[in-house]
Amino acid sequence: MSSDANIVAVDPVNGTTTATTNGHNPIKKPLKAKAHPLDPLEPEEISAVSLAIRQYIAEKTEIKAIKFINNYLLAPAKRDVLAYLGIPIETGKPPEAAPESLLRRAHSNFIDVVGGDAFDAKLTVVDGEWKVDEVEKLPEGTQPLITLEELCLSEEMLRKDARVCKLAADVGVTSEQLHADGWAIGQDERWPLKTRVQQCLMFARYGKGENLYAHPMDFIPVLDSNTFEVLAIDFAAHRLDKENPPSTKPPAMDAKLARDRIPPPTMRHEYLPDLLEKDPNFPGMRKDLKPLYVVQPEGVSFTMRGRELEWQKWKMHLGFEGREGLTLNTITYNDNGVVRPIAYKLSVAEMVIPYADPQFPHPRKFAFDVGEYGMGTVANELSLGCDCLGTICYLPGCFVGHNGQPIIIKNAICIHEEDAGLLWKHTDFRPGGRAHSVRARKLTISMIATVANYEYIFYYQFYQDGTFELEIRLSGILNVYVLAEGEESSRYATQVAPRIDAHFHQHLFSLRLDPMIDGLKNSVMETDVVPSEYPTGSDENYAGNAWTTKHTIIKTTAEGERNWDAETDRRWTIINPDKKHYASGQPAGYRVMTCAFPRVLARENSWVRKRAPFARSNLWVTRHAPGRDWPAGKYVPQTREAPADSLEGWMKGGESVDGEDIILFLTVGTNHIPRPEDWPVMPADMFRVTFKPVSFFDRNPSLDVPSTQDEKSRHAFGTADAPVPDTHAVGITPEAEAVVEATGHGAALNGANGHTGLTTATGINGVHPNGTNGVHTNGANGANGANCCH
Repeated sequence: MSSDANIVAVDPVNGTTTATTNGHNPIKKPLKAKAHPLDPLEPEEISAVSLAIRQYIAEKTEIKAIKFINNYLLAPAKRDVLAYLGIPIETGKPPEAAPESLLRRAHSNFIDVVGGDAFDAKLTVVDGEWKVDEVEKLPEGTQPLITLEELCLSEEMLRKDARVCKLAADVGVTSEQLHADGWAIGQDERWPLKTRVQQCLMFARYGKGENLYAHPMDFIPVLDSNTFEVLAIDFAAHRLDKENPPSTKPPAMDAKLARDRIPPPTMRHEYLPDLLEKDPNFPGMRKDLKPLYVVQPEGVSFTMRGRELEWQKWKMHLGFEGREGLTLNTITYNDNGVVRPIAYKLSVAEMVIPYADPQFPHPRKFAFDVGEYGMGTVANELSLGCDCLGTICYLPGCFVGHNGQPIIIKNAICIHEEDAGLLWKHTDFRPGGRAHSVRARKLTISMIATVANYEYIFYYQFYQDGTFELEIRLSGILNVYVLAEGEESSRYATQVAPRIDAHFHQHLFSLRLDPMIDGLKNSVMETDVVPSEYPTGSDENYAGNAWTTKHTIIKTTAEGERNWDAETDRRWTIINPDKKHYASGQPAGYRVMTCAFPRVLARENSWVRKRAPFARSNLWVTRHAPGRDWPAGKYVPQTREAPADSLEGWMKGGESVDGEDIILFLTVGTNHIPRPEDWPVMPADMFRVTFKPVSFFDRNPSLDVPSTQDEKSRHAFGTADAPVPDTHAVGITPEAEAVVEATGHGAALNGANGHTGLTTATGINGVHPNGTNGVHTNGANGANGANCCH
């Protein structure tokens, strides 16, 4: 289903906040639902913060006009939050004494649109009103996030630029047909850092709503995001141009680069159903897909208290901020009445997408989608029954606009339950043996962000066995560039359609995990699976089959930069060295499990490596400290290299990370070699990062999950004993439908995942020769009519 984004701007509300400072009207327990100390700024708070800053500027500065970039919560100290919420800093011990009050504080970034300087302000609530504590002018050239409004205004302003319109007209494109995707400029020495620069990738749209990416254009304007002056217009050289052959070095200025123009391809490549139907070569939408419903007649199994969520012994707080988007905070597990902390915060703290084509200006394409744009500011408003299926709870997201007013995304976060297949099962194959199956349920918390052409789909998933994971799906439309007639793709791209080139690229995400495995004192254990050092025929390994594990504790930050090793199946476990399992003797821990461990492929000292050193390694372990949030630095746009206050800087000094309050940064992602099948819209690609308990629980923690038999399940083509009709087509035949109606039996076919097969009524122990050992009305455990779930 397709839907237009519905982002609503609201007027300021003269309301008061629920938290204050300096002992004035403090929050006291019990917390109200909206007063959780990690709740993001409410819309009225964003307005109030902006108003306080405007008043401060008018009274104490000479600044004439500003635009707001980001207003966001400045969270209280970790230990204060834990004490306030009653979460112990060590499992089995009482929580620390709760503070009488917690400060409600905020950060704000804004820009002097006349002078071009950027500022950082800190504010606190005093007697129910936001007051400015300090305003700091940032060092010259420091640039906060590029805003959604700047990206949209760039397209509007380019349509008014005479030179841009002339270049478009030269290849048959009108100003109304011009469309621009604004991108941060990865690196360009032609302008001082103080100039707030973005590059615009240009496309033509020949009809309302059609796929503009099917018509890439051959020039890239560069403009000032404060004044919207067009600073330059760059052209990528083409391999058929003998006078201006391709070069990986940037030209002095665009005016000095002349070459033949290349018109955009005009062939349409649509993905919206109504536009596809107009294509004479399109066979039409599929008509053989029957409805599939997800229903919970008794409602959901989770509860919400404000933004605090509880489900199946899990408890956590769901945050949202313009930069990170969705965050998960204070994750705990109730283990038979004992609250066991697992993580203080989990989020996608940064990502970088370096492209592979070295020919100028393509090397400038390596966007930091969190640090340059803000994943929350481009979050989708999710659609019931399309983006989220089933019985849904939504939470809003909110960020600030240039005018200081809140922009609300009504359904930014989706929460729902899903069937997750079998949780566990065993069949005693002996005569008279029993079988028992338990189905798994998972809780999914999701957000979808659209960054220009790409969609990023984030699913945080929690399971009943104590496992949780982050699943990331990538969809949307490839970033493409135009080829000249007769020009072939370079070795760095795939021609996905005639004259449309999709460059190779990487998606490298930096996951930030602030663990609390049974408390604040954690370590990281690296485990390699290795063959025995003893040779075949030796007393220690006579048959030669021995293999074991090799454990290494990461002691200091000097050892904290690590890389995955596929040969040894390397994995890392976050452990509490003071909490040992009663039987295994191993420390309680959570293991990081994934194969999605690419590293940046750009060369040493490349532009992208200098700015995103976090991408060169898969794991970074550092000490927790205030402000250690952003692996590429707090202010990312137009940096030439990562600042000292970034991940690489935090690793210096050799701090202890063994039995300390630590933070992990995991670099995960995928190398994308585009396929024609990715065009014109990509089927979602997917990878997961799983966090699995290891010696954390005494035994399988899901033994208490009840086994259920779904009374709505049906045989697809009749009863268990009836011959399966040869339908030769998807769907049930009229004859089989009649059998179903007559017998009252129903859903899954007697086979695994829809494979046809017969279930024997008296088979050995109910083991079906070509079907699953699922819930069947006959043949289970060798007893007709028995229920194999019990």
